[in-house]
Amino acid sequence: MTRIVDRGAITAAYVGIGMAVTIGISFLLVIPIEPVYWYLTVPAGLLIGYYANQRSDRGTGPWRRIVANAAFAGAVTAVTTALLLLGVKALFFAADDGYRDPGLGGRIVIEKDDGRPVACAQGAQCVYLRYIDEGRGPDLDAAGVSGPAPFAGFYWNQQLATAALLLALSTGSGIGGGMLFGVFRPKSGSAALVEARST
Repeated sequence: MTRIVDRGAITAAYVGIGMAVTIGISFLLVIPIEPVYWYLTVPAGLLIGYYANQRSDRGTGPWRRIVANAAFAGAVTAVTTALLLLGVKALFFAADDGYRDPGLGGRIVIEKDDGRPVACAQGAQCVYLRYIDEGRGPDLDAAGVSGPAPFAGFYWNQQLATAALLLALSTGSGIGGGMLFGVFRPKSGSAALVEARST
């Protein structure tokens, strides 16, 4: 036991990191369905908050320790989840060179001053034109975004807001998992032994 959290909660935090990485690889890279990544933060947080106390054998003990264990493991999982999202977004934002499926018309292009088409500049310009190409132009216009430079700021503000939401959801659900453990906690090994000896 440490002063703030139990050793089991530290182990659970490492498990939370692994779980967040697995979910991130699965739903941000292998099968890129970002909403699934968002939705899984809640059950993942609940699970890791519960596990932090189960691993710590918190069948007995004060509520403050149960909540601290859950909050710690949930927060570590949450930070990993948020950083993974931002890291993957940064990778794809910087590497976007305008390539599209050939069946959809090939590369995203812009016109130079002389009217000749040229591939968009890798990064913000290509991502901005991709948004336009996908029909999001009116939304960008409504937000006052009219070029690659303003778009970059708009884009990263959105990503940071999403990461902050995931951070709050994962940490909060981690605490919720600890509360569930506290309500339905099984008897710890020592408590079970005392009960067995008394019967």
